[in-house]
Amino acid sequence: MVRKTVKIGNKTIGENHPTFIVGEIGINHNGDLDIAKKLIDVGLFAGCDAVKFQKRNPDLAVPDHQKQKLKKTPWGEMPYIEYKKRIEFGEEEYRVIDQYAKQKEIMWFVSPWDEDSVGFLEKFNVPCYKIASALLTDHKLLIKVRELGKPILLSTGMSTPEQIDQAIEVLDGTDNLVILHCNSSYPARNDELNLRVIETLNDQYDCPIGYSGHETGLQTTYAAVALGAALVERHITLDRAMWGTDQAASVEPFGLLRLVRDIRAIDVALGDGKIRVYESEVPVMEKLRRRDDTKNVSSR
Repeated sequence: MVRKTVKIGNKTIGENHPTFIVGEIGINHNGDLDIAKKLIDVGLFAGCDAVKFQKRNPDLAVPDHQKQKLKKTPWGEMPYIEYKKRIEFGEEEYRVIDQYAKQKEIMWFVSPWDEDSVGFLEKFNVPCYKIASALLTDHKLLIKVRELGKPILLSTGMSTPEQIDQAIEVLDGTDNLVILHCNSSYPARNDELNLRVIETLNDQYDCPIGYSGHETGLQTTYAAVALGAALVERHITLDRAMWGTDQAASVEPFGLLRLVRDIRAIDVALGDGKIRVYESEVPVMEKLRRRDDTKNVSSR
């Protein structure tokens, strides 16, 4: 199978290209623009290719049966719908985020959680859209995003093979699509990550396959890259002890720095899969093999 590539901004995702690394800010800013800026700085400091936020119209995105449930927050106990509105950024805040990210020269994009948010985000000409696992079965949202003709990242947590195929059909196939393996627990257990699904997806679909991780630690994300993930997304935080539902499954600044550094080393070490004798091996070969065994060996 010829693996296709997808271009987001000035970056190409797919075979023989460096792993595209996304620092998922999500809602870890807790509605604080200063924290959002600091998290953009963390992504830049670590060497991420992009940072990502989430955008909701809470009146549309929050299920009706959840809206009036009481939630304890740093701002007191309040209905869940009011909490979601409290931490949501509006146009003024996103204007600041857009200008700040451009000033820092780091790409940013967003996961929209409803159709209204897609229209909102088009004001900023974001380079691509991420479909969260929770929305893989929201076909109206998929159609809305598909009609824009931009690259789409599709997360597949808590989804059956049939649901994934249906979503891809709604998106008119795998052109301009990156499919992300994912476990949607926060944090996800290692024995439920099932990273070999990355290989399964790579065998099944002719588009780049990535990994959206919600586990603690970094080792399993390295394994995802070794198994063929062309894109990696991890939640990032200033401090895992901060208040918020996603903080415990997030990576702190120096952990993110190590993650990006080590993935870049893995990218180089994986090579292209072609068997060859390297120039550096020739002196060793001439020293350790019988003279007759070293003839007719070309090095590259």
